[in-house]
Amino acid sequence: MRTNNVHTTLYSTIIVHNTLNSHHLPANPSGVQWRIHKYERANLMAKLSDILKVAQQRGRETNLPYEGSLTPVEAYEILNESPIARLIDVRTQAEVDWVGYVAGALTIEWQGYPDRLPNLQFIEQLKAAAPDDALLLFLCRSGVRSGLAAGAATAAGFTGCYNVLQGFEGDRDHEGHRNSINGWRAAGLPWKQS
Repeated sequence: MRTNNVHTTLYSTIIVHNTLNSHHLPANPSGVQWRIHKYERANLMAKLSDILKVAQQRGRETNLPYEGSLTPVEAYEILNESPIARLIDVRTQAEVDWVGYVAGALTIEWQGYPDRLPNLQFIEQLKAAAPDDALLLFLCRSGVRSGLAAGAATAAGFTGCYNVLQGFEGDRDHEGHRNSINGWRAAGLPWKQS
């Protein structure tokens, strides 16, 4: 198993930020920020540690080339509670514009639209957008492209890369439609549409 400093940084810097900014999802509409008490911080660290351990176990069970896989709800919890977590949306800009997006996510296309050619600048764009010590949570439509992106980011030297299972829209139902079985939207998590 890889060792990294991401988890050490996570545990040494946990402060709940309930402010809306480009890196965190809003948890408190009043914009209040506070430091949590030592006891609550220990509980929060344990909760985040448990979530990451489960994600890492999923990764080991399926022999993933990156740290692990999170459910959309787990990813949302990490994003809300960890100041070093970043959501990287690897869908095309067209998908983000037409289908919807998660506020605060960094959009870096894995492949272009409409040609679906690989974005050869993906790693360089990721390096420019995300700190080296960030927990990187990758999201796409259904979890396939984001898994490839998490693997590429890990191969490029990023540690703490996680795929968001089921993606933004989730798997198809019996009629071939998305957004009803699983995924970010079906889980009732916050999202926006242009």
